[in-house]
Amino acid sequence: MALSISFLMLLTALALSPLCFAFPHGGPFLFPQFYDRSCPKAHEIVKSIVAKAVAKEARMAASLLRLHFHDCFVKGCDASILLDSSKTIVSEKLSVPNRNSVRGFEVIDEIKSALEKACPHTVSCADILALAARDSTVLVGGPYWEVPLGRRDSLGASIQGSNNHIPAPNNTLQTIITKFKLKGLDLVDLVALSGSHTIGQSRCTSFRQRLYNQTGNGLPDFTLDPAYAAYLRNRCPRSGGDQNLFPLDLVSPTKFDNHYFKNLVTKKGLLSSDEILFTNSPATKKLVELYAANGELFFQHFARSIVKMGNIAPLTGSMGEIRKNCRKVNHA
Repeated sequence: MALSISFLMLLTALALSPLCFAFPHGGPFLFPQFYDRSCPKAHEIVKSIVAKAVAKEARMAASLLRLHFHDCFVKGCDASILLDSSKTIVSEKLSVPNRNSVRGFEVIDEIKSALEKACPHTVSCADILALAARDSTVLVGGPYWEVPLGRRDSLGASIQGSNNHIPAPNNTLQTIITKFKLKGLDLVDLVALSGSHTIGQSRCTSFRQRLYNQTGNGLPDFTLDPAYAAYLRNRCPRSGGDQNLFPLDLVSPTKFDNHYFKNLVTKKGLLSSDEILFTNSPATKKLVELYAANGELFFQHFARSIVKMGNIAPLTGSMGEIRKNCRKVNHA
């Protein structure tokens, strides 16, 4: 009991401590007021276009949030995920985690076009991704956070990095922990950021193994609620239906809340990488239980952790460039 109280006190202290806008390992600063003079309407432009896109399709909120994640986990938060293939670039859009999966590029294009008209060659695509992720989260009921700005855009992409560094649905918990640790993110960050799966959808191919042959013995995953598994099998057969979509949070799939964690407690996490947070580690299980019981604490930790993630190896100063078109480098 004393251990649980101490653990809760530590987490509360983390949530209430001030956000630091510096890089995790030192270096130049990102700060929310970066465009206040150079592009004073930048925030308003991003927010309005994101709001229009989410009103048209609620799922877009999760898609834009996911773009920020999948960008930062490769070479840092540098908009490399937005680059199309060219003579010198193999697009990260072709990687296993992204192919036929990541989306929302047209919304980013629309935002960039509007910003280029308002203040040419000023707002980076990397900062657009960070702002769109925040605005999307808020629009569907999630927490607000100040977005540190001042990132610049990469001159290349890394399909190898995308394949190797983005956590996968079938990764072991230790592999996921390692992938987060390599980016300077800890267990609290891992569990809190996993809570982004409170919105969005996943393809049958991402969790089919859990339904039919989780460990190679021809049996379903014993950590998956049997009734929920039967429901999933209706539209996710042993073969075929790979692209069929299922909500990551079956209770409130378009609302950013803590039902994702409540689902894990009742063995109704959709992905293996979600459910193992509750079943494979006492430390992550405790966090899941805390967030399931306290949505406000989850919101506090999520906001802190996504700012921390947004600080992964950004390009600043004279590094990289400010792309005119997010899909290609300026001098392709």
